[in-house]
Amino acid sequence: MPEEEKEKEPKEEQQNPAAAPESNGAANPAELEAIKAELEEERKAKAEIEKALAEKDALIAELQKQLSEAKQGSEAANAELTQLKDAHSKAVAKYLEVVKLANSNLPADVIGGSTIDEIDASVKKALAIAESVKKSLEAQAQEAKVPAGAPTRGGIPIEGLSPREKIALGIQQKQT
Repeated sequence: MPEEEKEKEPKEEQQNPAAAPESNGAANPAELEAIKAELEEERKAKAEIEKALAEKDALIAELQKQLSEAKQGSEAANAELTQLKDAHSKAVAKYLEVVKLANSNLPADVIGGSTIDEIDASVKKALAIAESVKKSLEAQAQEAKVPAGAPTRGGIPIEGLSPREKIALGIQQKQT
């Protein structure tokens, strides 16, 4: 029997034509077509990826340009803002000086502020204080007011005078 088995094995190998013996590693035509199709798909995918990368690179370059322009604009705006703040501070200081000169009757240390509105409010407050003080002083002056001129003349009280003083007083009144 072992001889019969040996004879069957070679016959089985010869009878199966679909199972061709492997050659030197070369692929058959069907496998070559599949590989070519796969390679073509990968080339298309690579081209699409490269196109997408190029678009993204262009977009990045554009965004970097816009960012640079925005930074320059921001720096210019900051410089202008600084100049405007300086000009505003100078204007407020000048306004404060003018208000103090215009209201010289008010105490200068009461008038102040860092904005025009604050200065105006301090002037109103100072005016209210000055008016209050003025009314208070006028009220005090009215209370202590003495009528102008000499007091009305009345008779000299003769009670308590000696007879001699009474005679002298009578003579003096007749002479005048």
